[in-house]
Amino acid sequence: MVEYEFASEFNERWSPLAKRMLRLLSEDSRMSITELASKLGVSRKTVGDKLKQAERELAVKYTLELDEAAIGLVEPHIILVKFTDKPDYDVIKKMLGSSYIPQVAVSIDGTYNMFIYANAVDAGEYVYWDKTTQIMLSKYRALWQPSDIAFRHLGFFPIRNALLEKLKIPETYKRILLLLNENARMSINEMSKRLGMRPNTLAYKLKKLLKMGYIKRFTITMRTPQNISMMTLFGKYIIGEGFEDDSMKMRKEVTFLDDKVPLISRCLFSAQLIGSYDFFFVGVYDSAAVGMERLVRYYKQRFRRHSVKVMHGTIGLPIIGDFPTRNLDVKAEFNMIRWLPGNIPKVEKPSLQ
Repeated sequence: MVEYEFASEFNERWSPLAKRMLRLLSEDSRMSITELASKLGVSRKTVGDKLKQAERELAVKYTLELDEAAIGLVEPHIILVKFTDKPDYDVIKKMLGSSYIPQVAVSIDGTYNMFIYANAVDAGEYVYWDKTTQIMLSKYRALWQPSDIAFRHLGFFPIRNALLEKLKIPETYKRILLLLNENARMSINEMSKRLGMRPNTLAYKLKKLLKMGYIKRFTITMRTPQNISMMTLFGKYIIGEGFEDDSMKMRKEVTFLDDKVPLISRCLFSAQLIGSYDFFFVGVYDSAAVGMERLVRYYKQRFRRHSVKVMHGTIGLPIIGDFPTRNLDVKAEFNMIRWLPGNIPKVEKPSLQ
């Protein structure tokens, strides 16, 4: 079992009350101050003060976790990029920002240099962007390794409004999503003014929007606190006997880390991939050294009998988009899938006992 203190200053200086509040907002960022106060057992003023502190010090943003397949985003890819020549990230930021297809891109300090999360409403548009971006990055002699996201265990990447504008859904619902993606705590009255719609009509359409399953949850993102490391890992293996058991053991060990409510979840994103790599993970650690020990070396050891190959590094400069730092109950959220030959894949949330 992987275990460590995680007694970082950024985690300890925030009160248990504030961390519980951030978890509630991560699960439902439209929760009213009155409801938050009731769940936390404090006054509305206390909640208001804590909210202002979080917004000021952590740059909390209220946004949406969307069901991308439901809204027609059909090309979810995570791309590992390794540069032979030193890149100009200002040029790359301008280049990536000019397209609506890349949603998140960050620089990486490690065995590769950048990863990108991208999606699109059309396979042809995605392929065109993929190839033209590789051509534009060729001056840095970039190794471009894309993988499809096959199954998400945990986490999301925020979708930029530039892509939501391209959705092939009724215009009214699109406009509601754009506003909520901008600020998920926006009141019905404020939204109705901006949309030119009666509040009761808007409330009805919002309920219908939720019923259609476009929105998984109203949630938050936060600026990454100082003095921590977010470690990324791409894994490629030759799957053999015992892989299912090794995967389930890692799942238990990963989710164990959140026994106590932290400021942000130790595990932010985990997914099975198809393509250049088979697995992608983002974890939060006290330092890069701890991340190397508790993630990279542990992962290599856990899957050593499957000839695992690993690319890893710490997250550095944000290039475009918002990174999904938030506080969720990892045990309750982390989904495992069993790939049983001859059967439909089975999604499981096994007992941690």
